[in-house]
Amino acid sequence: TIVYEDPWIIIVDKPAGLVAHPVGDFQDGTLSNVLQSHLDRQTPIRGLLRPGVVHRLDRMTSGLIVTAKEHLSHRLLSIDFQHGKLSKSYVALVKGSPDFDSRMIEYSIGQRPGGNTVLMSAKPDAKNSRPARTRAIVVQRFDGYSLVECVLFTGRHHQIRVHLAHLGHPVLGDEYYGPHGTIRKAPRFDGDEPTENRHALHAVSIGFLHPILRTWMQFRTAPPEDFWAVANGHRSG
Repeated sequence: TIVYEDPWIIIVDKPAGLVAHPVGDFQDGTLSNVLQSHLDRQTPIRGLLRPGVVHRLDRMTSGLIVTAKEHLSHRLLSIDFQHGKLSKSYVALVKGSPDFDSRMIEYSIGQRPGGNTVLMSAKPDAKNSRPARTRAIVVQRFDGYSLVECVLFTGRHHQIRVHLAHLGHPVLGDEYYGPHGTIRKAPRFDGDEPTENRHALHAVSIGFLHPILRTWMQFRTAPPEDFWAVANGHRSG
């Protein structure tokens, strides 16, 4: 779903299961492929406009993602994002009921030790750890799980999933990250997860400076039905 479009940028509400860039086994049907087809319908020559995905979401995470329609916008957005000139939050359904209403999580995140893996860890023995900060706010508590909104202050790989799992409240449906740094299973290859079941994580809000107009843009979208459906599986399982 296109949430917003102008001559320079497109904001997309990405469904779970869609890869942003061609990678590994996912070469066709990616977000980049879909956007290229959309842009080709706007120009007399195919390929005249090339989509630029400015940031990424895990394949099984849904929500808002910013893309650029031309080179200058992509470059300016990338610079702003690298310098933290954006606001970004996610909602997650997590196991259990956190013992806080609002908490700043500040555990450094690095690569999980042992083998060639894309998995991350907040444990002291993680490799190449870097500071990571997530503000977690409990929105609503249910029977056996909770809805949490997470505001990112850094952009580490799998940051929200690792931080919440480290506290003992992993994201429902997460194939890999279990409570307190446990790993449920190892990935089958280096790249986006091959699972066909989504986890309950949705990029709900994003704000940034328009790369050309330099006005603040703010977008918010509701989690889709399959986000909430993960909780049904949790109750039955």
